[in-house]
Amino acid sequence: MGWIKAICTADIAAGECQGVELNGIEIAIYNVDGRFHATSNICTHQKAYLTEGYLDGEFIECPLHQGRFNVVTGDADGAPVTQPVRVFPIVVEGTDVLIDVGNES
Repeated sequence: MGWIKAICTADIAAGECQGVELNGIEIAIYNVDGRFHATSNICTHQKAYLTEGYLDGEFIECPLHQGRFNVVTGDADGAPVTQPVRVFPIVVEGTDVLIDVGNES
C-alpha cells in the first residue's frame, strides 16, 4: 500500500501517544524519547483503545485490565494479555511521521 502521512512529529510530545485511523485501521502512535513507534490501537484481550492507557517507556498499559504491550515489538507483557499487538513500519521524514499500513513487521 505504501507510506501514508499519519501526523507531524510536533503532534505527540515525548512520553505520549495518539490514535489515528488510516485506511480504516485504528493505529496508535507512540513517542518514546523522540523515537516513534506504531501498533494497532486495539488491545488483543478486550478490544480497548490502547491510547487511552498509560505509556511507560516502551510499554503501553491497556486501560481496561492493565495488560501491557511492548510498543517496539508488539509483544504481550503481562496478564491478562497473551496475544501480541500488530506493529506497523514507521519512518520520520523531516517533520512527517509516515506509516505503512499494508505490511506487518
